[in-house]
Amino acid sequence: MCIAVPAEVLEIKEGNIGVVDYGDLRQEVRLDLVDVEVGEFVLVHVGFAIQKLSREEALETRKIFAEVYAAMEE
Repeated sequence: MCIAVPAEVLEIKEGNIGVVDYGDLRQEVRLDLVDVEVGEFVLVHVGFAIQKLSREEALETRKIFAEVYAAMEE
């Protein structure tokens, strides 16, 4: 099973590299597959932003992931 994780684009560097924030982790990802601006949210899979998301969708998905992780720790 593959999972794509929502992240906010914080910076766009030369070469179509983006710095994204997952909420508790920042990482560089490739932006070749999406047309995105700083402040927008994307789904990231294996280092590539693969789709844009609305802010609402991204934050709701983060909330669901947090709930699942919390349940797994119980």
